[in-house]
Amino acid sequence: MFKQGFIVTVLCSSMLLAGCRDGGEADIADSAGQDENQREQTVQEEQAPASDDEMEEAEAPQEEDGEDAEAPGFQYEVNPDTYAIQPIEGSGADPQVALLTYDDVPDGHAVQIAEILAEHEAPAIFFVNGMYLESDEGQEALRKIHGMGFEIGNHTETHASLPELSVEAQREEITATSERVEAITGERPRFFRAPFGQNTEASREIAEEAGMKLMNWTYGYDWESEYQNAPALADIMVNTEYLNHGANLLMHDRAWTRDASAQIVEGLRNKGYALVDPETIASSETEAAQ
Repeated sequence: MFKQGFIVTVLCSSMLLAGCRDGGEADIADSAGQDENQREQTVQEEQAPASDDEMEEAEAPQEEDGEDAEAPGFQYEVNPDTYAIQPIEGSGADPQVALLTYDDVPDGHAVQIAEILAEHEAPAIFFVNGMYLESDEGQEALRKIHGMGFEIGNHTETHASLPELSVEAQREEITATSERVEAITGERPRFFRAPFGQNTEASREIAEEAGMKLMNWTYGYDWESEYQNAPALADIMVNTEYLNHGANLLMHDRAWTRDASAQIVEGLRNKGYALVDPETIASSETEAAQ
């Protein structure tokens, strides 16, 4: 949804050999003479100076394996100070956008959330914890979410508070989850979100080394008791004073969040906000590729 043979023809050598045999020795001699003339003509053509058109064609940049030589363009980037999603300078992208993100995936309701979003053609990032991918059920849930075209982000292995861990433990929390995601989906995460938004110098370096862009959020409410019901959550997510251009919405894999998701999508769109596709957001990995 949000993401996207050649035929080999084999000529039978026995048929070619049979053709030679049917022609007899005279045909073989004639063929040999023709081959010699062709070789001489080929040598003359190779030694002849190239025409201007041929020189221009040779100097023109070539595409490799039928793929575009240029790197794919990205329209948005993460503001490193506010974590808002903003247009890349010169892209001409619409600034009135919001990004949907869901943490603690897959912890019971993520597949249903993804299905609701898919029905509304609403893109999002699902940030996963590696501990939920240890079971067959969790792995299958991630396959389904990824298969629907949603971006998968890294939210560490055990949702630990990173400032309380050693550098080595932080590295294990981050890299182990990326490895699990890649083993299941075939793709490594491009975005990293620290539990509780607590990034450290080490986590920043580890994420950068792994080609991941740090992504916290601009607002979220679904962990607060007064918003742990769908109507209240849908209302605050759309009508909060913090809803501005590039809003980065934090939500979680929870039943009330699932039940509010459709209303949140509709409410944002009714206010004139487009939901930004994560594929259009540059990450450290994609920036390096360009």
